[in-house]
Amino acid sequence: MLNKVMIIGRLGRDPELRYSQSGSPVCTLNIATDESYTDRDGNRVDRAEWHRVVVFQKAAENCSQYLTKGSLVFVEGSLQTRKWQDQQGQDRYTTEIKAQRVQFLDKRGGEQGMAGGTGGSEGGYSAPRRPAAAPQA
Repeated sequence: MLNKVMIIGRLGRDPELRYSQSGSPVCTLNIATDESYTDRDGNRVDRAEWHRVVVFQKAAENCSQYLTKGSLVFVEGSLQTRKWQDQQGQDRYTTEIKAQRVQFLDKRGGEQGMAGGTGGSEGGYSAPRRPAAAPQA
């Protein structure tokens, strides 16, 4: 059996970093992929597909620190469906991509970065996306 997903897309909003009850970092990414085609009337139709991606461990922290809305990323992982209950107690299901690898494709300072799904990180990074503000004199 094979459960493998590979997408290249842009973040629709900034990453959301949370921590599990055990203290492990978990980052959620909302990524848009797009395609275009010509309809029967000869009009060009653009269509976006949205993907929810979950990243764990050190890779989650790297995504939170270095990615922003609009960042271009390559994600490799597997599909996972979770069951949860809404406020009315109804069962709901969410299908998401469980990332094993996230590669940052935007060039920053001439380098590319990659966040590995096993907790390590590779590649070069420029300054974090949330630099400390310098006090105004």
